[in-house]
Amino acid sequence: MTEALSHQFMQYALVAGLLASIACGVIGTLVVVNRIVFLAGGVAHAAYGGVGIAFWLGIPVIPTTVGFTLAASLGMGALTFERGDRTDTLVGVLWAAGMALGILLVDLSPGYNVDLMSFLFGSILAVPTQELWLMAGMDVVILLAVFHWYKDLIAFSFDREFARTAGVRIMLVHYLLIGLVALSVVMIIRVVGLILVIALLTIPPHLAEGRSRSLAGMMARAVCYSLAFCIVGLALSYIWDTTSGATIIAVATVAYLAQHLLGWLIHGRRRLPDAPSTSPSGAQSTEDT
Repeated sequence: MTEALSHQFMQYALVAGLLASIACGVIGTLVVVNRIVFLAGGVAHAAYGGVGIAFWLGIPVIPTTVGFTLAASLGMGALTFERGDRTDTLVGVLWAAGMALGILLVDLSPGYNVDLMSFLFGSILAVPTQELWLMAGMDVVILLAVFHWYKDLIAFSFDREFARTAGVRIMLVHYLLIGLVALSVVMIIRVVGLILVIALLTIPPHLAEGRSRSLAGMMARAVCYSLAFCIVGLALSYIWDTTSGATIIAVATVAYLAQHLLGWLIHGRRRLPDAPSTSPSGAQSTEDT
C-alpha cells in the first residue's frame, strides 16, 4: 500500500474521497432523516442530462452538469413541495427523462467519448487538480449553508408543522435542501458514478443514525464512515485490480449487512428469553399469562 501512495493519482484519489465524504456525510444525513432517498435518486439520474448537453455542445462537463442538475432539482422541488401523493410518479418521470436526454445527446455527439463511462461508474483515480479545487469549493458552499441554516434544517427535518409555527421559511429550506443534494450528487459522480451515487449518499448516514444523539453527530459519524469506505475500497481495488467505485460501494454494503447481522445476533438473542413460551399444542402457558 505504501507503493500505491507514492503515485500521484492515488494521492488525488484519497483527496477526492475525503471531499466527497464530507458531502456524503452532511447531505446524506439530511436525505436519510427527511426520507427523500427516491428524490435524491431522481436528481442523480437527471444529472446525466447535463453530461449529455456538455458532450453535445463540447463545453466543460462539470460546470454544465452542476447548472443542469440544479435546474432539474429545483423543478423536482417545485413539483413535490407539500404534495404528499403521486410525487413518486413525477420524480420517476424526471428521473427517466434526464437519463434519456443524456443518452440521446451523447449519441448525437460527434466521435466516441471515452470519458462517458467515468460518469456512469466513477473515476476517482482520474480526478484532475482543477476538479479537486471545484469539489473543495462545493464542500465549502455546502458546509456554510448547513451551518447557517442548521436550526431551520433540524426543525424542517423532524417536525414541519412546528417549524412553520416557529417562523421557519419552509419553502426556502425545502429548495435549499434539494439544491444541496444536487451539488453533492455532481461531486460524488466523479467518485462512484451516478449509478452508485445513492449507495454512498445513504449507507454511511444510515449506519451513523443508530449511534448518534444529534443531527450534527450523525453528520460527523457519516463523514467518518464514508471516508473509511473510500480508503478501504481504494486499497482493495488497487490490490485486486477492480473498478474503484464499485469496490467502494461493495465495502459499504458489506459494512451495512455486517451491522445488521451483528445487531440481530445481539438484540435478537436478548429478546429470546422474553418471548412467550407455548405449550406443545401451541397454547400459551399459564406462567406467561
